[in-house]
Order: sequence, then C-alpha cells, then structure tokens
Amino acid sequence: MRNHTKMLILIGLAVASILLYVFYELNGNYHYAFPRRLIKVVAMSLTGIAIAYSTVVFQTITHNRILTPSVMGLDALYMMVQTFIYYFFGSMSIFVISAQYNFLLAVSAMVVFALLFYRVLFKEGKRPIYFLLLVGMIVGTFLGSVTTFFQVLIDPNEFLSLQSKMFASFNNVNSDLVWLAAIAIIVAFIYGWRHMSQLDVMSLGRDTAINLGVPYDKLVQRMLILSSVLIAVSTALVGPITFFGLIVANLSYQFFKTYKHSVLIAGSCVMSIVALVGGQWMVERIFNFDTTLSVIINFVGGVYFIYLLLKESRSAG
Repeated sequence: MRNHTKMLILIGLAVASILLYVFYELNGNYHYAFPRRLIKVVAMSLTGIAIAYSTVVFQTITHNRILTPSVMGLDALYMMVQTFIYYFFGSMSIFVISAQYNFLLAVSAMVVFALLFYRVLFKEGKRPIYFLLLVGMIVGTFLGSVTTFFQVLIDPNEFLSLQSKMFASFNNVNSDLVWLAAIAIIVAFIYGWRHMSQLDVMSLGRDTAINLGVPYDKLVQRMLILSSVLIAVSTALVGPITFFGLIVANLSYQFFKTYKHSVLIAGSCVMSIVALVGGQWMVERIFNFDTTLSVIINFVGGVYFIYLLLKESRSAG
C-alpha cells in the first residue's frame, strides 16, 4: 500500500472520530452541547499536532526513537510553576481564577526556561546532544523534587485544587485558551515546515548533513526551541501527557516506513487526532468517566516504552 493511500485512510479515520465525538447522542442540542464538543475537538487536535510534531523533530535531532521532549524537564517545570502559584498566591489568586493569565504565565516560564537552557549549554561551543539530554534529565529531576517539597507544604484544601493541574484533561477547556494556543501552534508549524527537507538530511547524521550544506548546529538549536514552544503550549493548554508523543511517533515510523519528515510528521499528527478524539469518546461513552484519557495514554505508553527498550536491547545484542 502506498503512503498516499495510507494517509487517506488515516484522514478518513480522523474525520470519522471527530464526527462520532461531535454528533453522537447530540439529540438536537446544537446550542449548548455542540459548541462545547467542537471546542474540545479543536483542543485535542491542537494538542495532538503539537506533541506529535515536536516528538518527531526531537527524535530526529537526537537520533533516538525512544526519547521525547519531556526528558528536557518541561513537564516538571510546568508542575513547579503551578505549585508555586498555589503556594505563594493561593487558589483564589488571579493566576488561578483567570485561565488566560495562568496559560500565559506557564507558557512564558517554559519558553524562557528553554531559551536560557539552550543558550547556556551552547554558549561555550559545540556540545554533544547527549550532554544536553543528560543535563535536561538532571534538571527535570531537580525541579520535580522541588515541586514535591512545596506540595507537601501546601494547605490540603489548596492541594486538592492543584491536583486538577497534574493530569491532562479535556473536559473543561477554555475556548479563549484554544484560540491562543492555535495561533502559537500554527505560527510554529509554518516556521518548522520550511525546514522539513533539512530534517530529512539531518537524519543522516551530523557529518553527512554538514557535508551536504545543512547548518547543523544552528538548526538543532532552532528545532529544540521550536519543540519546547510546542510542548509548552500543549502542556499549558491541557496538562502533561508523558508518553503520547512516543506512541504516535513510533507508530508513524512503523506505518509509513519512509525517511521523509513531511510524511512522518503529517502521519503522526493525524494519528494523534484519531487517538485523542477516539480515546476521549471511549472515556466518556464507554467508561462513563471512570478513568481519564491521560491515565490510559500513560499506561499504554509505558508498556510500549518498555517494549521499545527491550527491542533496542535485542537489536544491540
């Protein structure tokens, strides 16, 4: 089967999932239920596209298919920002009550962190990408420890309110945040799409890419920052989803079997829409909200991550 046909099948599944979610048991309630379902679909689609795109780009940069941008500590930073807001300002502060202020503060903190992080590490010359990953994992662990410490000190009633920020949720998405996130993701996607052919060359390795005229180091910095912006926006919009990018990116590699990032990224984005919209429909209609989509994704993603580790170890042996 050609990749073009496979893509059309995925697009058909995505459209079917969206129609099923929006119109299933709508019962003519077009004034209340329809716009709310539509906003949730847009939020899920934007989140899936941002995570899928950033994961594929990140794995191309690191030349490793079992890594995701979360290893840089952005999820931990998001939770630390939310914890600090509740600890220092309380659950009745403007940064909690106003979803817009909370969103802008979280995104700004993560983007500034990413910029400073990469600027410091790349300042003294060329650093191996694995050095960057190692420092990112250490920083993420440190931020997680700081967050846990302050969560212990928070008033129990405040902590109950904070818990809603710990898991990804599509049930109470603010429509204003969706459009802010849409603008940021569209701008980042357009900028990144211009470098798609360079990513194809970058996947051949640093030396080969430089010999073929690709400004490798500058492109790595730009793509890392772009991935951080997309992850920051998606995390601030719905919350952290740890393993989702790992699943859709690797499924795209297996399904399309091509080196072209235009196909891989588009395929992973469409897969993410199918997974999120279809999964949320199952959570609401089949499981009756007895669980959350993030729990299912993290469970499936954790199992899949272990499978990939075992597969890699067998290949290396």
